[in-house]
Amino acid sequence: MRLYWSPASPYARKVRTVAREKRVADRIEEVVVDAFADPPELTGANPLGRVPALVLDDGTALYDSPVITAYLDTVGDGNSLVPGEGAARFAVLRAEALADGVMDLALGLVLERRKPDGEKSPTMAARWRSQLPRALDAIAADHARLPDPVSLGHIAFACALGYLDFRHPDIDWRTGREALADWFAEISARPSLVDTAPR
Repeated sequence: MRLYWSPASPYARKVRTVAREKRVADRIEEVVVDAFADPPELTGANPLGRVPALVLDDGTALYDSPVITAYLDTVGDGNSLVPGEGAARFAVLRAEALADGVMDLALGLVLERRKPDGEKSPTMAARWRSQLPRALDAIAADHARLPDPVSLGHIAFACALGYLDFRHPDIDWRTGREALADWFAEISARPSLVDTAPR
């Protein structure tokens, strides 16, 4: 398999972390691409031109991160990262959606900051910033309710918080969420997350 990814992408980090947790990373060739340059190998795998994109051995391409993580969870070893049924399943899937939403907001702010002055939208940036505290409060409430052992929800939360630290060190998400901060420090020591830290 071949994974197209970017070192700064939190979505790609989530996929790479899952690959390590499911012990399939050694079956995946990881290819770094600049998605903004529209390289043909990426657009050939994902017409949206986004990372991550996973090309299977038979040439089938999967995108984006929720689809890829679902696939890796079925082909890897060890415990499933998403429970098969019931309330626990939907708690994990909801956590992934919430974490992806935080990543969307944080990435949107990064891209907004990079625009020329005449193209920026302060109104949208302010809206995204106002949404982040609510989403972070939800993560703080939900992280301890996720089923054991480590699930896709845990991984997604860790990748979202790690991206905030990486791209938005000015956002103080730890104050008032001390239990979440302690949990993040603990889970960040997992080898899969250490190995995939953004750079």
